[in-house]
Amino acid sequence: VQLQASGGGLVQAGESTLLSCAASGTGFTIKVMGWYRQAPDNKRELVASITDIGTTDYEDSVRARFTISRDYAKRMVYLRMDSLKPEDIAVYYCNAEITKWGRTNHIHAWGQGTLVTVSS
Repeated sequence: VQLQASGGGLVQAGESTLLSCAASGTGFTIKVMGWYRQAPDNKRELVASITDIGTTDYEDSVRARFTISRDYAKRMVYLRMDSLKPEDIAVYYCNAEITKWGRTNHIHAWGQGTLVTVSS
C-alpha cells in the first residue's frame, strides 16, 4: 500500500487549507485513516482520524477548526483545516491502519508528509 498526500503549503493565519491523501495498491482493507503532524522538536501527534464506519476523533486543539472526511470508494482521506494558527505549523502525515487479505493483524502505512506553514 502507498499513501500519497497533497495540499498544504503557506497559508495566512485565520485562513483555510485542505490536505488530501490517496491510498493505492491491492490486497488490503483500510480500517482507519488519519492525519498526524510533527512540529519542529516535537513528537508526532495524532490530529484527526476516521474509521471505516465514519467515527471521527480529533486532537483537542483542532476539534473546533479541522474536519476530517473520507471517500471510501476512492480510498481517500481529507483534512479541512480552518482558522489556522501559527501553532498549527508542522509536517502533516497521512496514515492508514490496514489489514492485508488473509491476515488479522493491523499495520500502519504512512504518507510522505506535507508541510503546512502559517504566517501571522
